[in-house]
Amino acid sequence: MGKNYLKLSEFNLEGEFLGFVDRSHKKFKYLQLSLSKSNTIASSAVGSLEIKLPKELRKELGLSLVPGVPIRVIGLSKFSPRKNAIKLKAYEVMPLAVCPITATPVSLVETTASKCLPKARIMVCQKSGCWKRGGKHLLSKIEKTLGDRGLHEHVKITTTGCMKRCSKAPNCVVQMGRKKYTQIKPDAIASLLEDHLS
Repeated sequence: MGKNYLKLSEFNLEGEFLGFVDRSHKKFKYLQLSLSKSNTIASSAVGSLEIKLPKELRKELGLSLVPGVPIRVIGLSKFSPRKNAIKLKAYEVMPLAVCPITATPVSLVETTASKCLPKARIMVCQKSGCWKRGGKHLLSKIEKTLGDRGLHEHVKITTTGCMKRCSKAPNCVVQMGRKKYTQIKPDAIASLLEDHLS
């Protein structure tokens, strides 16, 4: 965000995705979020916010996000004294699970809730250091293991930029709901997913 900005704090916002603001050349630099739940940054804000996206997320989100979908955005806020403005930059954007609301008997409530679990995410670093030290092999092994066990539909696998853990390459993060796991083997990922879905 530049040298003229002062870092304020981390934000964690939930709301409805309204669309991308800068669609020129399909760059998808900013997303527009209509607020529902938020932390202190947006507690006084009304309407929608523009949040800058890092380059490594733009293409993926440009292909996957549809206006009207509820999402969670986590990132950093920065303040420019010169412009007297706050900028928000995301480092993680997650679609939230939405369960259809229907008249359901009380006995079925628990089983319905388990079917509405958010998709698990597996993020594998594709920076050259990680890739050369086994990242590509790790990614293909994860895909094969999940495919063999029929779990590939319940997880979203993405490649990311540097995770800042180069000494532990290859790097992989598994996110299931609010839990995150690192340095985990493909067979263990499959077992975790089976437990998560049961």
